[in-house]
Amino acid sequence: MIRGVRGAITIQENSEKEIIQATDRLLHKMIDENQIMPEYVASVFISVTDDITDAFPAKVLRSLEGWSYVPVMCMKEISVSNALEKCIRVMMHVNTAKSQQEINHVYLEDAVVLRPDLASK
Repeated sequence: MIRGVRGAITIQENSEKEIIQATDRLLHKMIDENQIMPEYVASVFISVTDDITDAFPAKVLRSLEGWSYVPVMCMKEISVSNALEKCIRVMMHVNTAKSQQEINHVYLEDAVVLRPDLASK
């Protein structure tokens, strides 16, 4: 069964260093909390808000050992008035025997407001 594993994090400033560090922190937490092995990942979508322009977050995933063959795509998040700013979102499509309730979605920093019901799991 393929399940979606969601995650999001916000950054304070649009800089390559901060984008890379935040993405690395988010991805490692998603991978660790869900025991994700790259060979079981079908694909990963990473979106950013319009105010993130200094780096590709996918660069982080491609640099992780064993993840070089996992298809990754970066894209822009839909612009919505009063939406959360400086946000990086990740959706991993993972082959797993876990139920939807067993998946640990990860929301860090100000991104906790996106899904407080899942962030507190």
